[in-house]
Amino acid sequence: MSSFAQIARNSRKIVGIGRNYADHIKELNNVRPTEPFFFVKPMSSLLFKNEGPVLLPRGVKVHYEVELAIIMGKELKDVKESETDKIYDAIAGYAVGIDMTARNMQEQNKKKGLPWAAAKGFDTFQPISDFIPKEKIPDPHNAELWLTVNDQLKQQDNTNLMLFRIPRLLEHISGIMKLEPNDIILTGTPKGVGPVVHGDVMKAGIRVDGKEIAEGLMEVKVEDRQGGYEFKL
Repeated sequence: MSSFAQIARNSRKIVGIGRNYADHIKELNNVRPTEPFFFVKPMSSLLFKNEGPVLLPRGVKVHYEVELAIIMGKELKDVKESETDKIYDAIAGYAVGIDMTARNMQEQNKKKGLPWAAAKGFDTFQPISDFIPKEKIPDPHNAELWLTVNDQLKQQDNTNLMLFRIPRLLEHISGIMKLEPNDIILTGTPKGVGPVVHGDVMKAGIRVDGKEIAEGLMEVKVEDRQGGYEFKL
């Protein structure tokens, strides 16, 4: 187990930001938010490098969503967006995450006005890269995220397309719930999300000034899950 895996297992929460890239909002026919909104994923969804495949529950159509993840280093509570020095000082570093989503479950629950935590929370539904020291991403709003499935490029966009930038995100979250060391914040996914099936292989990473960050590289296999929950319409 990597040292980052040992640290991250002590995290209290994973906070996922929804609808933070305009083209992703359009591709899912969602409404653009007027303020950040988020969901919380269980720690049991974490899947670290070399810990096995993403497991697809029965009856579920699963989509990938590559994201820049923030790893908190210090506590933040009721911070203001304007307190940028305090905000970036509280960030320990970054990672690349793939926010796996049971899309058909999510869509059904949205239509019924029900929460969709289960659609995000299955075991193995949060693959994450190794820890990236923050000096390797000096400007988190100018980095290129990418993801391939079976070596075919599916997602590739710059984080400068975020609708709400990191100071605004952390102001919003910390005004609702305290952010603590080792907490993980997923900052949203760009366009290009889509399905994976048994036998697929996802690869993802992040580039700064065209150079690949080694710690951000990840490769994850996809397999069907045996037993457990089955989604039925």
